[in-house]
Amino acid sequence: MYIATGGAHVPLLRVGRDRSGAAMAGRTLEGKVAIVTGASRGIGEYIARHLARAGASVVIAARSEEVSDPRLPGTIHSVAESIRAEGGQAIAIPTNMRDPESITACVERTVSELGRLDIVVNNAAILVPGDIESVQERHIELMWQVDLRGPILMCKAAVAPLRAAGGGHIINISSIVGKFPGPGPYPEGSGTGGLFYGMVKAGLERFTQGLAVQLQGDRISANVLSLGYLIRTPGNIWAQNDPANPNLAFDDAHWMGKAAVWIAQQPPEYTGHIVFDDRIRYWLADID
Repeated sequence: MYIATGGAHVPLLRVGRDRSGAAMAGRTLEGKVAIVTGASRGIGEYIARHLARAGASVVIAARSEEVSDPRLPGTIHSVAESIRAEGGQAIAIPTNMRDPESITACVERTVSELGRLDIVVNNAAILVPGDIESVQERHIELMWQVDLRGPILMCKAAVAPLRAAGGGHIINISSIVGKFPGPGPYPEGSGTGGLFYGMVKAGLERFTQGLAVQLQGDRISANVLSLGYLIRTPGNIWAQNDPANPNLAFDDAHWMGKAAVWIAQQPPEYTGHIVFDDRIRYWLADID
């Protein structure tokens, strides 16, 4: 199978089906080790679960070691335990994406305990409220540190072990709001147009493609998996959720997990792409 997503045509691995119609993805990532940031809940948790089901040993990397807010259920330990209960391999490593030393320690501990590193998924991110007049300076700093500087530092720490493993995959999670809104005039009610979150995601996408250029000789691919539509995750609706009586009916993010597995299955020549999950679901409908 071949597909172009903004780059050259390269041969891609497509998951087939057996006679019963069941997908034959199997444990295609057996023996691989993956770090998933922001994996204590939401999209990161789904990505971690699907990587584990494909055979990877997964590091659940996030800050949450206990539930301190009823609107944010889940911890790194509960997700790791759940994956192990399903027969997968997972360990929990407390990781603060605002702290460069914590990021480096996460990578070092991963290699120390699991022996290698093959896949890095930078999923951790935060949204900040407000428009250009009301936004608080501390929120701008927080968003920059978590959403852009953190992934850059994670990639920096991961390059050496990825190279030592003979290559690997970096998958940076973005959003459709990273697309430029283009020239006006704009429809009434357009809001802020993803003013802050879109800004850092656009930067992350540009960084990823530059990184792909730099690392292609090391057989390390760098791709973006972008969320093409709204998923009601704990973090996404946190500000609107009632802390006294939170709505815990969150959306699932299976397709983000399946798409991440698919990217991690591709040859190293598949690099520098921006893959939208709402598109990949139609032509990879047989991913398990």
